[in-house]
Amino acid sequence: MTTQYAQPPQVAARPPAPLASFAHRAWRGRAEDPSWARPALWALLAATLVVYLYNLSASGFANSFYSAAVQAGSTSWKAFFFGSLDGGNAITVDKPSAFLWPMELSVRIFGLNSWAVLVPEVLMGVGSVAVVYAAVRRRFSAVAGLVAGAVLALTPVAAMMFRFNNPDAMLALLMSLACYFTVRAVEDGRTRWLVWAGVAIGFAFLAKTLQAFLILPPLAIVYAVCAPVRFGKRLVQLALATLALVVSGGWWVAVVELWPASSRPYVGGSQNNSFLELTFGYNGLGRINGDETGSVGGGGGGGMGGGGGRWGSTGWDRMFGAEVGGQVSWLLPAALILLIAGLWATRKLGRTSVTRASFLVWGGSLLISMVVFSYMAGIFHQYYTIALAPYLAAVVGMGAGLLWERRAETWAGWALAAASVASAAWGYVLLNRTSDYLPWLKWLVLVGGLLAALGLLFLGRAPRNLALGAAALALAAALAGPTAYTLSTVNSAHTGSIPTAGPAGASMMGFGGGRPGGRGMRGGFPGGQNQGQGQQNRQGQTPPNGGTGQNGQTGQGFPGGGLPGQNGGQGQQGQQGQGQNGQNFPGNTRTNESGRMGAPGGAGGLLNGASVSAKAKKLLLADADSYTWVAASTGSQNAASYQLATNKAVMAIGGFNGTDPSPTLAQFKRYVTDGKIHYYISGGGMGGGMGRTGEGRGFGGGASGTASAISTWVEANFKKVTVGSATFYDLTQRKAG
Repeated sequence: MTTQYAQPPQVAARPPAPLASFAHRAWRGRAEDPSWARPALWALLAATLVVYLYNLSASGFANSFYSAAVQAGSTSWKAFFFGSLDGGNAITVDKPSAFLWPMELSVRIFGLNSWAVLVPEVLMGVGSVAVVYAAVRRRFSAVAGLVAGAVLALTPVAAMMFRFNNPDAMLALLMSLACYFTVRAVEDGRTRWLVWAGVAIGFAFLAKTLQAFLILPPLAIVYAVCAPVRFGKRLVQLALATLALVVSGGWWVAVVELWPASSRPYVGGSQNNSFLELTFGYNGLGRINGDETGSVGGGGGGGMGGGGGRWGSTGWDRMFGAEVGGQVSWLLPAALILLIAGLWATRKLGRTSVTRASFLVWGGSLLISMVVFSYMAGIFHQYYTIALAPYLAAVVGMGAGLLWERRAETWAGWALAAASVASAAWGYVLLNRTSDYLPWLKWLVLVGGLLAALGLLFLGRAPRNLALGAAALALAAALAGPTAYTLSTVNSAHTGSIPTAGPAGASMMGFGGGRPGGRGMRGGFPGGQNQGQGQQNRQGQTPPNGGTGQNGQTGQGFPGGGLPGQNGGQGQQGQQGQGQNGQNFPGNTRTNESGRMGAPGGAGGLLNGASVSAKAKKLLLADADSYTWVAASTGSQNAASYQLATNKAVMAIGGFNGTDPSPTLAQFKRYVTDGKIHYYISGGGMGGGMGRTGEGRGFGGGASGTASAISTWVEANFKKVTVGSATFYDLTQRKAG
């Protein structure tokens, strides 16, 4: 007889805990990914974080103009919302306030210090690398995504601006998200992805106004043509995305415009206390045509027709010129070749091909941004080109990935070889512009890129290991130059309003018309006679200012009057520019040990603010809590320096340039009568003051009407207090008689 044994009950396998499942997915990635793909992504992001955090505090508060607004927003929720430059809410910065919010929240949590201000920008950089990787990886290989992420991380201007507190870091992240969401929408035709793209662009508008709209045409056209739904639905979806854009970007504008002007801060950068005027004028069409009321010199004419203006030469080659090339253009020739090759490779695919749509979205965004930057006649700074970096990186990753997959076809190998030759040759040219910086590197780049191109020509017939070696050599040669510039960038301090990436001499911009001549210091401008003392850099050397600008057509430029460094040292004298009717901008110097540039008599300039002595700080902090503003000064950079030194509100008369008509003399007198301002700081403005001329705002003719009237009234009625080289007027002590 057979003995029957009871079978133990079957216990269902427990599903993994949610946290464990999430951790596994985060580390392993998609099931179809190779096992190394997701760990490689985390390694890329970690390396980006480490590089961007390295030496971060050397830049101090970076752009003191925006750091002062961060300080104000960390002490006043009203200043937080409006983007006020000071906690007393006298005037705002010349941008919407959204880009300040992450930094202000960080300072509220961690206190006012360099890391609290700049780490949020670093995290946006790491996030941008992740977004670009994710966008490329969805349709291409993991290697293609890693290449795209690495190209973005190692673009010099990106390494600088993701460690700087201008609006551009948030703009780059949100524009990357907009492209990602648009491609996701093309994949399945879901409305939500297109709406999210509209939200991203709307918030990008709240970071840097109309620049966010540059990529709207390619995104809208690509979706309208390529989405896998019927045409009528596509139009409805685009309308909903537009509505999302208007709501996400317009709610703040509506509040500012509808809020009673008497109870909110003056809109900085405007002439009529209107954010809409600021948006469509100074920060909008004025940047295109050069007609910028309230700017620091305007565009110098020229419109979109090319030539030279005060903000550098315009034309199709602007992104490759001495002013901009070393910032972003290292892989630009290769990207254009790969974009053409990618579109050619996908020419026979159906209308709804997501692969082709990806090239059109990212490539279209790259091209339209390049064209606008190349021909805009108004204010243009080299660091604006960070906007190109995510698009360029994505195109390089997608193009290289697609051509590698089709390497058995002869034309694909030839296209990759052409891209390698282009990047190697252009890298040689860029490195040769700074011939004293790693002079051997340009030869390695050139020889390595050419050797790699020879191997790439025979990809279809070469053994796999040889093909991989050629591809790796091509990538190493292409990234060697920008990597060197990136390491130089993170190893240096960057302060002031107009930073540039790379070693000294990597970028030069001339003013007073014509093309720039001579080599200015990093972040500076050739030309302009520096009459002050020089500045001691971190190596204890005193770099030269200036250079000689070539003849200009509208030479109304900017006076000398150098910016002495706190640690002294006699700077070399820059040569005076030859532009007609005026001089050029003084050259910018490298940062001194204090991380801040000084100015004569404590006056701030365009590039940075004043060096605040301990005695001046003690003077302002005495009985500081009894006043709304411990001091007032013409121009924001001067005011910002004192505000950051004291952590107390300082009024910037006339806003950034000292030219905004706020406060009026009557308002200022009322503030003084009411006991709201303790001191007036003499000097400030742009190189000591600004005046109106027949071509917009000029320099060297004293402060603007409002600021000049206030200065005259103060000097005539109140007692002077001298602290070191700085001059103050005690607004509680009138002169006798």
